[in-house]
Amino acid sequence: MKLLEGKTAIITGASRGIGKAIAIKFAEEGCNVAFTDLAYDDIAKATEEEIAALGVKVKGYASNAANFDEAQALVEEVVKDFGRVDALVNNAGITKDTLMMRMTEEQWDAVIAVNLKSVFNYTKAVLRTMMKQRSGSIINLSSVVGVSGNAGQANYSASKAGILGFTKSVAKELGSRGVRSNAIAPGFIITEMTGQIPEDARKQWENSIPMKRGGQPDEVAKVAVFLASDLSSYVSGQTINVCGAMNT
Repeated sequence: MKLLEGKTAIITGASRGIGKAIAIKFAEEGCNVAFTDLAYDDIAKATEEEIAALGVKVKGYASNAANFDEAQALVEEVVKDFGRVDALVNNAGITKDTLMMRMTEEQWDAVIAVNLKSVFNYTKAVLRTMMKQRSGSIINLSSVVGVSGNAGQANYSASKAGILGFTKSVAKELGSRGVRSNAIAPGFIITEMTGQIPEDARKQWENSIPMKRGGQPDEVAKVAVFLASDLSSYVSGQTINVCGAMNT
């Protein structure tokens, strides 16, 4: 039997990158997938078709994860369309990197809203359904820079560190209701976002990692499958670093 057979997951920001890898891996394990992105465009449609080919129910939705009302409305729609929500993967995120001296209020606010407030928005939206089911797994995508900080990323680091405290608090509040909450902290993962880093800087990053390479989105997705499945039935309030020993 597949690990996520018969389950339904909501994955935010899943048209590409790590979110897409998680959506595909979930589908391969038999999970029905509701995924969101800022717009339901050609990329989202192609992702939807790719997931549908794996034989599960899938639907892509346009939603601004940073908007509280949109998150509530979307989860209500997913419950109508799919009947239940077994896993929520809060993956939506952006970067607006710059040194603190140059960082504007807009750069700070935008990153906090998309990366951190969205996690509150969607978690709040799924709680009633999960508590009624007395089961559910909330998986929040943090980052190793949320654990250890990084120069030029004060806004991003703050948003990802905030996710860790939120994750632990939710785990403590909802454990008695059968709802688990965990975080994944990826390190240097090869995606479109990291693909924009100059070659020499990328090599420098990779050399600083004990495993001497960047991670693949698929390697993060496998950990998300573990956390969404019954294999992790007694794992809650934890942060799993997926970083090739970069952050130990």
